Amino acid sequence: MPFPIVNSIISWFLKKRVHQIELFVKYPFDVQEELLLKLVSAAKNTEFGKEHNFSSIQKYREFRKNVPIQKYESIEPLIERCRKGEQNLFWPTHIKWFAKSSGTTNAKSKFIPVSDEALEYCHMKAGKDMLCLYINNNEETQLFTGKGLKLGGSSAIYEDNNSYFGDLSAIITENLPFWADYSSAPSQEVALMAEWETKMEAIIDETINEDITSLVGVPSWMLVLLNRVLERTGKNNITEVWPNLEVYFHGGVNFNPYREQYKKLIPKADFKYYEIYNASEGFFAIQDRNDSKELLLMLDYGIFYEFIPMSKYQGESSKTIPLSKVKTGVDYALIITTNSGLWRYLIGDTIRFTSLLPFRIQITGRTKHFINVFGEELNIENVEDALKLACEKTGALITDYTVGPIFMKDKKSGGHEWIIEFNQTPENMNYFTELLDNALKSINSDYEAKRYNSLTLAMPKIHVAKGGLFYDWLKNKGKLGGQHKVPRLSNSREFVEELLAL
Repeated sequence: MPFPIVNSIISWFLKKRVHQIELFVKYPFDVQEELLLKLVSAAKNTEFGKEHNFSSIQKYREFRKNVPIQKYESIEPLIERCRKGEQNLFWPTHIKWFAKSSGTTNAKSKFIPVSDEALEYCHMKAGKDMLCLYINNNEETQLFTGKGLKLGGSSAIYEDNNSYFGDLSAIITENLPFWADYSSAPSQEVALMAEWETKMEAIIDETINEDITSLVGVPSWMLVLLNRVLERTGKNNITEVWPNLEVYFHGGVNFNPYREQYKKLIPKADFKYYEIYNASEGFFAIQDRNDSKELLLMLDYGIFYEFIPMSKYQGESSKTIPLSKVKTGVDYALIITTNSGLWRYLIGDTIRFTSLLPFRIQITGRTKHFINVFGEELNIENVEDALKLACEKTGALITDYTVGPIFMKDKKSGGHEWIIEFNQTPENMNYFTELLDNALKSINSDYEAKRYNSLTLAMPKIHVAKGGLFYDWLKNKGKLGGQHKVPRLSNSREFVEELLAL
């Protein structure tokens, strides 16, 4: 069958989903309430369901009263029992898949349960919706005349006592239908390779002569792959390798520090960027309009949402509100209840609503990723905005960075120590530092107050990292690729000290 016909058929099939999306956009509260009661009813005879009297729950307020907010540590004993073969603990159907996740480069791994329902009705469904929304906005797309290049995690699937674990991307790859190999690259065999650098070379081998029309992956790692493609081919930019490339679906880290580098790599006026918001615990939101910085919260993936205003955040002791009570412009910690048996789970992300009806969001950071050693309350959004401004004014491009505190000693002020790896280093680092500092002052009044006369906080101290420093650091930790991320902000000096030692 000719490619244009295949493209038309697949596009028609995917667009059938638009009506269902319009339904939850129109009736968000009904969809979420019905979903919650369905999840509770399904799990009422599990060990967790009996312990928290699920059979008596008829309303959200009863659910909130019966079930405490959970962190991973709270439910780890149940998850470990499930990994050893026990079932019907927190979800009624058999769970054999566990997404191994650390969230940051912390040594301790989490094993997030992934039920068959979550695979099919959350992760797989979201992958199709991502394409559906893009196609709906771009009628002339030729996406399916070529292949999509997907850059997933670095882990293979490992078996342990009849349960299986690996990166979520590896679990999804393992469960893809047989025909998926025809529409995507690399092949399943290469996608599941465990050794990251060997895998990168294998991906390039398989894709440089293919007609690649879309990219999917984390910006930092995709950047590494695309630069290696150019090194291998000797081409000036990616459009010379893949002339029909039309969209990049990205998520996992803030895209702003990478945007200018991608524009140079893919100098195509009509090239599209679509952001997605997913994690090992679930798939939450998808950009639903061209050239937008807002993501549509997906309400029918088997995930019930609750929110904690960050101004009242007290961890597991916090009081939550449902979707019907949220406001725009407020930072909320995200609480999820899922069709994998995560109940009122504190995922650690913070979001902000940009619109209500439809509910669109922006990701603003992590509940743990901030620096507040001196009362400066510096969060990831402050830092990203300040860096963007400093880069725009100096022509700098950043590959990676991390920030840690300099603790007060004797009569010396404290401060923030930055390690920044530049793709394009500013000519005058003192000027860059001054711009960054002034931008942080204008964005964050607490930072500005602590910087007054350098009494509490001194001028930022910035180290220009050697090329590849963060890559080498992650490699030393066995955390190359896929879902592993450099921690941006920390209240300890652990990451800064390790990087300085390299």
